[in-house]
Amino acid sequence: MRLAHLGDFLSQLFPGRRLSAVRVLVLGLVVSLLGAGGALAWTEFEDANAASAGTPFFAGYVDVTATPSYPFESSTTETGRSVVLSFIVADPANPCQPSWGAAYGLDDAQTTLDLDRRIARFEQNGGDVSVSFGGQANSELATECTDAADLKLAYEQVIDRYKLTTIDLDIEGDSLADTDAGLRRAEAIASIQADRRADGKSLNVWLTLPVSTAGLADAGIAAVDQMLAARVNLTGVNAMTMDFGDSLGASQSVLSASVAAAQATHTQLGDSYERSGMTLGPKTIWRKIGLTPMIGQSDVGGEVFGLDNAEGLNAFARKNGVGRMSAWSLNRDASCGVNYPDVTRVSDNCSGVVQGGTSFAQLLARGITGQIDAVVTTRTATPRATTTPMPDNPATSPYPIWSKDTAYVIGDRAVWHGNVYAAKWWTVGDQPDTPIAQASSAPWDLIGPVLPGDRPVPPIVVPEGTYPAWSPTTIYEKGDRVLFDGRILETKWWNQGESPQAALDGSSSAPWSLLKNEEVRKILAGK
Repeated sequence: MRLAHLGDFLSQLFPGRRLSAVRVLVLGLVVSLLGAGGALAWTEFEDANAASAGTPFFAGYVDVTATPSYPFESSTTETGRSVVLSFIVADPANPCQPSWGAAYGLDDAQTTLDLDRRIARFEQNGGDVSVSFGGQANSELATECTDAADLKLAYEQVIDRYKLTTIDLDIEGDSLADTDAGLRRAEAIASIQADRRADGKSLNVWLTLPVSTAGLADAGIAAVDQMLAARVNLTGVNAMTMDFGDSLGASQSVLSASVAAAQATHTQLGDSYERSGMTLGPKTIWRKIGLTPMIGQSDVGGEVFGLDNAEGLNAFARKNGVGRMSAWSLNRDASCGVNYPDVTRVSDNCSGVVQGGTSFAQLLARGITGQIDAVVTTRTATPRATTTPMPDNPATSPYPIWSKDTAYVIGDRAVWHGNVYAAKWWTVGDQPDTPIAQASSAPWDLIGPVLPGDRPVPPIVVPEGTYPAWSPTTIYEKGDRVLFDGRILETKWWNQGESPQAALDGSSSAPWSLLKNEEVRKILAGK
C-alpha cells in the first residue's frame, strides 16, 4: 500500500485527527509487521500441521542371516512392534535376482530360515515388518542389475512377497558412489510408487545413508537429489549416526556427534527439497529424519554408544519431533557373555556394553509409540492368532502332523492346530500347544502358522554309507562325522564311547553336535 493511500485509509479510521507524515509512516510499519507476523504464524501452522500427519516410530534392524537367528517373531513388547529385516542384495549368481545377504534366495529363506512363517506370526501379534535393501557387505540390486525392467521386477518381488508398506534403501560404500546405479534405483522406485498409487496403495520409502558430524557426504546429498528429481515420494532420510571416525572431535562425545550429524542432515535435507522446487518447514523436515546408532561397541575402536547415549538421543529425537528411531541391531541388544572376553571387538550377537536388565531398544523407543507403516497410511492390524484349533491336513502341512507316539529330537518340526513347532530337546507325548507358565520349560518352540500354499517339505533321508555309523569302540577326533539314527553328527572334541544320543536330546555339553538341515542338504547335493 502506497503511503498516500495509507494516509487516506488511516483518515477514515481516525476521523477528525490530523496525522503527520511521521505518524503515517510509523503506523504503516506496524501494519506491515502485523501482516508479516500473520504470514509467519500461518507458515508455522502449516509446518506443524504437516509434521503432525505422521507419527514417530521405532523400528530396530534385524540381521536375518546372522547366526544364531534372532527370534523377532517372538517379540510382543511395545519396543518390538516394528522391525526392519535386512538385507536384500543382488544374488551373486544372478544380479537381477534378490537374495537375503547373498546367501538365500527368497524361496530358500522360506525353506531354510522359515522366514515367511516367522513374519506371519509377528504380524499376527500386531507387528509391522519392513525390509532393507543394500547394506555394507554386499551389492545392492541397482549396482548389479543394469536392466531397468528387471530391476523394478526385483524390487517388486520382495515388496509383493512380504506385502510391504515400507521399504528401506541402505546405500553406502561402493553403491553410494555409483551415480548410474543411483539413477536406476530412483527411477525404479518412482515407477513402483506410481503403480501402487494407481491401485490405491502407497509405499513408504526411507533412504538410509552414512553421516559424519558434518552430516551427509556429497554422495549422500546426490542420492537424495536423485530420488527427489525422479519424483520419488521420499518418506525420509535415515542417518546412520555411527562410525564417525576422524570427524569425531577429541573432546566430543558420541552423543554430541550424533546430535551434530542430525542437525546438519536436517539442514541438508531442507536444501535438497528447495532444489527440487519444494519448500518444507523445519518441523516437517524433522519428521523426515531418522536416526540409527550402532548400539554398544561400533566398528571404530573406542567409539562406544552406551545406554546413557541412547537416553540422550531419545530425548533429542522427542524434543525435535524426529520421525524415526532405529538401532543396529536387535541381534546385538544384549550384554556379551563371559566367554566373549574382548568386548572392544565388534560382535554380531552382543553389544559389548554391560546392559543389566536394560535394552537399547527400550531406551531409544521410549515415548515413541508409532509403528513403521503409520507415516503415510494406517493399516488395520492383522487379527491376533486364534486359539480355536484348526484342522491339520497332511496333504498341505509343510511338516508331519504331531503324534503323541512319535519321539522328537532337537530341531524336529511338526504341525499342530495350524501352527509349525520345533522341538527344543528330546520329547514324546508332549502336545506342542499345551500351556506352560515358563516358556523356557516348554519342549516346543512356536515358529508360526501354516501358510496358504504350503506343501509338505520333502524329508531329508541320509543314505547309509554317507558317513560311518557311530561305534562305541571308535576313537573320534574333533571334526569327525558319523551317522546315528539316520542323522549326521559331528564331534566337537576327542571322545570315545560317548553316544550322540545326548546331542539329539538337546544337551549342549554333549561331545557331538547335530548338523543343521541346510548343512545336510548341501552335503547330499554335493554327492
